[in-house]
Amino acid sequence: MHVKTIEGLVGARTNMNLLNTPLRVYKEARRRGDTATMERAMGYVSEFAGKTEEYKAETGEGMKEDAKAAKEKAELEREKAIQKRKEEGEKLEAGTTENKKEPTDTETDTKMDLDRREPVIYTKTGESSQNRTGLGTSISVSV
Repeated sequence: MHVKTIEGLVGARTNMNLLNTPLRVYKEARRRGDTATMERAMGYVSEFAGKTEEYKAETGEGMKEDAKAAKEKAELEREKAIQKRKEEGEKLEAGTTENKKEPTDTETDTKMDLDRREPVIYTKTGESSQNRTGLGTSISVSV
């Protein structure tokens, strides 16, 4: 909370409390018919009421400044979050381009043996196994 807001709220509340005393004196003087005391008491009442209005205006200014500061803070946080997301996206993109540069299994197999166009079979451990020569296909034709 901004200092002006706090000062305004405290000042307005204090003057409202101080306003009660001359108002009570005014009411007592009215019952007695003492117009001089009534006028003096009403002078104090209007003075405290005026100060209350001043503090109310100060509270309003403080609240505007609070709102402005909160808006600026939110904007900075939003910009930081956007920057963080951009950096994370750049890191992710850099990681994917590095993965693209690494040769794939089919590329390494082709580079190793250009004439060989056989599929690659993987074992349970994830290594590629060579085709077994005894398991070739055979075709028999009878006429």
